[in-house]
Amino acid sequence: MADAFRFGIRVKPGAKREAVGGRWGDGALVVAVAAPAVEGKANEAVRKALAKAFGVRKQDVEVVAGERGRDKVVRVDPAPAGAAEVLARLLDG
Repeated sequence: MADAFRFGIRVKPGAKREAVGGRWGDGALVVAVAAPAVEGKANEAVRKALAKAFGVRKQDVEVVAGERGRDKVVRVDPAPAGAAEVLARLLDG
């Protein structure tokens, strides 16, 4: 079984449209979601968006740090094949 894959993200809640891509600050992946930052709605939307981007199930994506802030660390477990390449492509996008 593949190891877990962890990386930093910067969330933009309340965006006009959902988007995963781009680099923030020291290399965090930008994740824009339409859901507001209330009652965990944005975190759920982030998990869904990242699951779609990495081709995994939503339950395989977990916010492991920064639950209540815009800067978070997420874990994809198990890591899909080519996860590092997918992340690199998204960061450049």
